[in-house]
Amino acid sequence: MKFRTFLMLGAAFVTGAVAVPAWQFAAKSSDFALLAPAFAAESSRAQTYRLLNLFSDVFERVRADYVEPVDDKDLVENAINGMLTGLDPHSSYMNAKSFADMQVQTRGEFGGLGLEVTFESGFVKVISPIDDTPAARAGMKAGDLILAIDGMTVQGLSLNESVEKMRGAPGSKIVLSVKRLNVEKPIDVNLVREVIKVQAAKWHLEGNDVGYVRLSGFTEQTDSGLRRALSDLKDKSGNKLRGIVLDLRNNPGGLLDQAVAVGQDFIRDGEIVSTRARHPEDNQRWDAHDGDLTGGLPVVVLINSGSASASEIVAGALQDHRRAVLLGTRSFGKGSVQTVIPLPGDGAMRLTTARYYTPSGRSIQGLGIEPDVEVRDSREEPQHVLPERESDLKGAITNKGGVAAATLPPRTDLPAVVKDIPKMPPEDQPKFDPIKPETDFQLQQALVVVRAMEAAAADHPAK
Repeated sequence: MKFRTFLMLGAAFVTGAVAVPAWQFAAKSSDFALLAPAFAAESSRAQTYRLLNLFSDVFERVRADYVEPVDDKDLVENAINGMLTGLDPHSSYMNAKSFADMQVQTRGEFGGLGLEVTFESGFVKVISPIDDTPAARAGMKAGDLILAIDGMTVQGLSLNESVEKMRGAPGSKIVLSVKRLNVEKPIDVNLVREVIKVQAAKWHLEGNDVGYVRLSGFTEQTDSGLRRALSDLKDKSGNKLRGIVLDLRNNPGGLLDQAVAVGQDFIRDGEIVSTRARHPEDNQRWDAHDGDLTGGLPVVVLINSGSASASEIVAGALQDHRRAVLLGTRSFGKGSVQTVIPLPGDGAMRLTTARYYTPSGRSIQGLGIEPDVEVRDSREEPQHVLPERESDLKGAITNKGGVAAATLPPRTDLPAVVKDIPKMPPEDQPKFDPIKPETDFQLQQALVVVRAMEAAAADHPAK
């Protein structure tokens, strides 16, 4: 049985209770104190049995008296899913089909619309659209709240059921009713389903000297895609690269091992990330060894509220090691780790099993990562009408055990130009067009910073 750790698992029994004949009891308070754990354990087991009997009673009553016949399998799966989704926003049950779909998705190819979603207040919330998919081309945005699918409300449906309705045969049409930030009335978005083939990495040269690499997610292909990108950019620049802009905006995360691998591609040595679980013996730490494929080139990382999970691990590691300058807006704040455990019957459960921590010891759970240089992508003031970050999600786990970011030493290595970087676009900024990098205000400011970093490094070479 193979478990897979994600950045997007049980019964426990109390042991140590010993049965003692009643005639051996002595009427001393110290004796009762020693026996208290045994009584507590027995009481806990009895309570568990009573609750299981309650579940059995409800199950039988539904089978016997519900207005229509109900399939036993549906009842049990709904109960399991309710148990898991009641824990936090990221734990859930997957039936055989959902589990198979997830495995296909992590390989970087799946059918549907190209949306990363979560559940909030009875509706489906978009974490981010995936590049070059029907959702992205139709203008779906991070934070969109999906109210209905083909005119049918999603209220009362589980997240898996809603996702199932959005999937379908390539070429088939679908209409999503969406509530969007700063838009008073819901809007209808028309899409056509297609086979989604996610290109983990995309890249091009900016000018002839700065490499731009966008990672849209952390699938099994991400690290190999990044390596191809860096190699190709070096060749196309004639081995004269002056810096790298790594774009993690609207990157919802994915596989932990891929986040570690990407971190090592930029960090020579030292910690990349650590995780702390319920039991100390399950804590883990990952370090870079003889890493940094760029040879120490200046790096600027772009982040925003759609940068979550694995992308926050990479951004946090590069920020803590002072290996990159982070530019953009505060990230999503998903600092938990999910383990996918296969179950009998070809299903699986996704269970939150740990929190992760950046090399400095920060937990970004519910907080996100603050950029070193704040630059917004538009002049519109965010009104936070809809849940936008992890801390907005119902049932999000608490931030626990981390070092407060405010207690860490401030950065003293930023280039002087950052004080002149505007925090928002000018009023005459052209409308953003994804195929025209010159309209991407955050990217243009990142290019200014990375070139200033290279110039500073040339003036003060490492000794």
